[in-house]
Amino acid sequence: MTPRTMTPRQLRLDAGPQAYHESGAGPAIVLLHGISSGAASWAPLALHLAGYRLLAWDAPGYGDSQPLAAAEPTAADYAARLDAWLDALGIERCVLVGHSLGAMMASAYAARRPEQLTGVILADPALGYRDADEAKRDEVYRSRWTRLAEQGHEAYAAARAPRLLRDDADPGDVARVREGMRRLHVEGFAQASWMLAHDALEAYAPAGLPVPATVLCGDADAITPPEASRALAGRLGLPYRGIARAGHASYIDAPEAFAAAVAAFAEPLLTPSTRTRKRTTP
Repeated sequence: MTPRTMTPRQLRLDAGPQAYHESGAGPAIVLLHGISSGAASWAPLALHLAGYRLLAWDAPGYGDSQPLAAAEPTAADYAARLDAWLDALGIERCVLVGHSLGAMMASAYAARRPEQLTGVILADPALGYRDADEAKRDEVYRSRWTRLAEQGHEAYAAARAPRLLRDDADPGDVARVREGMRRLHVEGFAQASWMLAHDALEAYAPAGLPVPATVLCGDADAITPPEASRALAGRLGLPYRGIARAGHASYIDAPEAFAAAVAAFAEPLLTPSTRTRKRTTP
């Protein structure tokens, strides 16, 4: 069965255009993609999360979204843009799902606006390298966007895409990840790489997250391995749930299981009073 389409949309913020994809109606679940992806990657979830309004942004510098003003941004800079976008959409409360680098953004947003959140899901979370030595930070910063610039999109996507999924991934899923990488912009990719290299998820949660939260991770994740995600959950005092037969992009490898985990977390938190003030027009 083909996943229900998430509709591409765009609105204009003070900072510039902000692109996103939207599907469904009901309480809001906001989806933040990782460093090598984009809003369209979340489409497989739409079939399995009926009864919710799914909102997946293209992060600043991705898709048609305006890059951040800062060449060397922190997760707090992304959180500020996220705040402006959600305010423009009229979202008063939501569950925030941050995947990989998006988990760092989600933790920064939770520190900034906890009253806007009913809960946070940190999925296959990137932890950041702020506390690594300078050589490691520089390696992390340059390891992705420079290759994209040197190799071109086709070669980069062909080499990198399979690593985000389990070893026996569906070819269609590999194609979905590859297509997302073809849409990367070097400027936005470099900004996100700086944030990954120089910031840290736990910098925004020194005493744990201020709202209900959980950690998910693909059992076959080779990029942010399950043992690291379990350890993060332990340090933050959060429950942990593995996603079977899933690599790093666990919501693509196993959308039904991922959606079930999201729904199990979100349903007790999102009540009929969790609504939006207004709905944007396409």
